[in-house]
Amino acid sequence: MGSKAAVSKGQKKLNALFEPESIAVIGASRRKEAVGFAILHNLIAAGYKGKIYPVNPKVDELEGMRCYHSVDEIPAAFDLAVIIIPSSVVPEMLRQCGEKGAQAAIVISAGFREVSKEGAKLEQEVSKIADEYGMPVLGPNCLGMINASSKMSMNASFSATMPKEGNIAFLSQSGALCTAILDYAKGENIGFSKFISLGNKVDLNEVDILRYLKEDPETDVVLMYIEDLVDGRAFIDVAREMTGDLENGKPILAIKAGRTAQGAKAAQSHTGSLMGSDKVYDAIFAQAGVLRLDSVAEMFDLGIAFANEPLPKSNRVAIVTNAGGPGIMATDACVRYGLEMAELEQTTREALAKVLPPTANLNNPVDVIGDAQHDRYEQALKIVAQDPNVDGIIVILTPQAMTDIKEIADVVVQIDKQTDIPLIACFMGIVDVTPGVKVLEENFVPHYRFPEETARALGAMYRYQQWMKRPRTDVVHFKVEKDRATKILKQMKQPEPSVLPIHDAMAIFEAYGFPVLPYGLAHHEGEAREISQKVGFPIAMKIVSNQVVHKFDVGGVRLNINSPEEAAKAYCEIVQIVSSKSPGALIEGVLIQRMAQKGREVILGMNRDPHFGPTLMFGLGGIYVEALKDVTFRLAPIRELTARHMIKMIRAYPILKGIRGEKPADFAKIAECLERLSQLVCENPQISEVDINPLMVYEVGLGAAVVDARIVID
Repeated sequence: MGSKAAVSKGQKKLNALFEPESIAVIGASRRKEAVGFAILHNLIAAGYKGKIYPVNPKVDELEGMRCYHSVDEIPAAFDLAVIIIPSSVVPEMLRQCGEKGAQAAIVISAGFREVSKEGAKLEQEVSKIADEYGMPVLGPNCLGMINASSKMSMNASFSATMPKEGNIAFLSQSGALCTAILDYAKGENIGFSKFISLGNKVDLNEVDILRYLKEDPETDVVLMYIEDLVDGRAFIDVAREMTGDLENGKPILAIKAGRTAQGAKAAQSHTGSLMGSDKVYDAIFAQAGVLRLDSVAEMFDLGIAFANEPLPKSNRVAIVTNAGGPGIMATDACVRYGLEMAELEQTTREALAKVLPPTANLNNPVDVIGDAQHDRYEQALKIVAQDPNVDGIIVILTPQAMTDIKEIADVVVQIDKQTDIPLIACFMGIVDVTPGVKVLEENFVPHYRFPEETARALGAMYRYQQWMKRPRTDVVHFKVEKDRATKILKQMKQPEPSVLPIHDAMAIFEAYGFPVLPYGLAHHEGEAREISQKVGFPIAMKIVSNQVVHKFDVGGVRLNINSPEEAAKAYCEIVQIVSSKSPGALIEGVLIQRMAQKGREVILGMNRDPHFGPTLMFGLGGIYVEALKDVTFRLAPIRELTARHMIKMIRAYPILKGIRGEKPADFAKIAECLERLSQLVCENPQISEVDINPLMVYEVGLGAAVVDARIVID
């Protein structure tokens, strides 16, 4: 009997899902148009080596095997249940499987939350039962799952195609896309290790599958099509482990489709208005080391290169071509994708001169001339591959009347096997080059039709190599006055999201160690006189009222106040003009703050995404931030290196670095402020939005200053 003690998803073992010794096909059918027939037939046709138990109450025999009328009739416990029955009876059947001792289940059936509220309730029941029995459940509403390993040969799906064995795993939320991908892969001779349709993700999601694939010795590359992520932080954690493993790193290439709506409430900050959900996914993928792609074709183009070639040690690449124009096109593309044309050694050029005709180009790109046959390609490639400055090779062939294409392909395969640097081929065309392309594909040499695609693949491999070799840093925990911040936040108990008064916001930033300028809150002109003397001149004065959002527009700001008398006068003027222009506004006082020296303005922000939690923003600050939208995002908490990367990712980074003789900005202080903001919002979940705009940044070593800020709490 199955255990009824609840088991967390993290404790569930997926071996029974991917490597079952026995499978019960519940809903097996003799009708050839039925999904139950397709799945049973596919298991048999693929050569699944385990025991199969068809289950159908109306049938005695299927495909030459006994068909059981119920799960209880099956004579032994089974590892995997594949369920293809009406959604209304899926929960009860899943429970029966749990009682029988099933270790995992795939629910193919549709009719759940994708169709109705009643279906959503059924899905909740499925989830509850899965947890009760500690039984991993894939689906519902999915195509199924394929383990193409020769050890298993298991096609537990209703796809008409069983892919060849390979080292690429593919997982998708779209079942229909899965069938198209399998057909495409068959035509392109692409093999898979595992092929998983996630469906509605009632129990197992992409994070669970990635945890399994991380340890799967048959998977070297993971391709993903996703429409949403269940847990962004967990995804980052497991994906970082996979992509960043120095000994056994597994690149993840992903397509994220669709757009998820933000929360129903309107954003009150720049960060909230700039941060769409797609920006959050960009942040998640960047932090996880996942390469985000725009098309299925691009995903497989790059996946083939990752699956079959070693990573380049550097971005220095050499091109060997029989045509000058494509060589130039490849050079331009290499530079565009972050590669560098290798400077060939003098000895390399001398060796090339001995084997190439006088009209050949001995520099990079190496042009072996249009009449080159396999022997000339072989000599040139061997010489170039031995150059210590070359860490990647692109070989280009354009079909000429005298070109022995198949023999050249044989040479490329031979050189690829002999060298430990990536070699990627570009045989341009379709018809004439087909015999050579077939040789390349059969020997797992990545091939592309045009130079740009070739350079893009090698550039992606180099970017991933940089990710793997990056310095490892941790999340910094600063010593802060958390109790002081908590006390301020507790005072603001509002039924709706509300903006913290500016002086309280500054007090919180001060408690968390931000560089806050001296300030004080004046409630009358005498207090304005006293505070102005304490904070030091020149000062800025701003109205404090939750009902006044745009202070400048109603005359609620004064700048460059240089004496106590001016401060007292400005206080009276501010209160008077704001009262007249905003008669219903509750005025709490006037903030008096020492004015910041001129520097470079940046913005730091946070918006708490309803699905993924606190998401940090960094960009060029000031009044044009929403127009320029030069910002980048990351999920909190962030590590030291992530903070530095956020700064470098914006287009305005050269401005911060210094132009026309300017000294660079204090990047260390910006990074520290980002890390402090990360700690602040992680430790205080009631904070829903933050804007620090601007953070005035000074030259390296001179720090920064919080000039204006906003905190919104729930």
